[in-house]
Amino acid sequence: MKKIFLLATILFSFNFIYAQNKVTLTTLDWPPYIGSEMNNDGYVAQLVKEAFKRGGYSLNYGYYPWARVIALAESGQADGYFPEYYDESLKEKYYVSDPFPGGPLGFMARKDSNIKFSKLTDLKPFRIGVVRGYVNTAEFDSAAYLTKDEGNDDETNIRKLLEKRVDLIVIDKYVGFHILKSSFASRAGEIVFLETVLEEKDLYVCINKKVPNAGAIVAAFNRGLASMIKDGTVAKILKSNGF
Repeated sequence: MKKIFLLATILFSFNFIYAQNKVTLTTLDWPPYIGSEMNNDGYVAQLVKEAFKRGGYSLNYGYYPWARVIALAESGQADGYFPEYYDESLKEKYYVSDPFPGGPLGFMARKDSNIKFSKLTDLKPFRIGVVRGYVNTAEFDSAAYLTKDEGNDDETNIRKLLEKRVDLIVIDKYVGFHILKSSFASRAGEIVFLETVLEEKDLYVCINKKVPNAGAIVAAFNRGLASMIKDGTVAKILKSNGF
């Protein structure tokens, strides 16, 4: 009887510990990378969920506007958020994961504007749409000499571009063309993605440093991600989602 009781206690303890290995993150609708109406929530959700699973964590996540995504993560109402572009300032508040593939970040413009540039200072004459709270690149975000017009999301900025309320918008290439195809199909031919890009961007998971075991959570994700890269799972997920 004592052996049975001891075994039951061990099993209960194991299950209790396992049940605690959960991480709750915030995210946004950002097709074609991630979205609540996408197949299995899209490439990024599939990758992040599997990486955490391999690291011993179950993942819960909710969709919010970007400003809310950040606010919930900063306040501790969530353990962190994803996906994010890297910026050194993130390390003040977050443990930042190892990178996984993103896409080219650059500018969209109206085709008839014929805008071209080789360096950011060339863009001084133009009004540039940005998403409030987004990290872009260190050079662009610190360029106080540029005129930046904040919007709530990428779709809002594309609309402003079509309405000639801005001259350019900063946007991920794949996100931009996805939005054009799904929401502005009849006018997609009016917009171009400029040849000069700001940066080829990787994506990251951020865990609030104030969260208990925050370092262990990020380490678990990184172990799972490394395993997925090694066995080809990341490549398979990318391919199955059209990347």
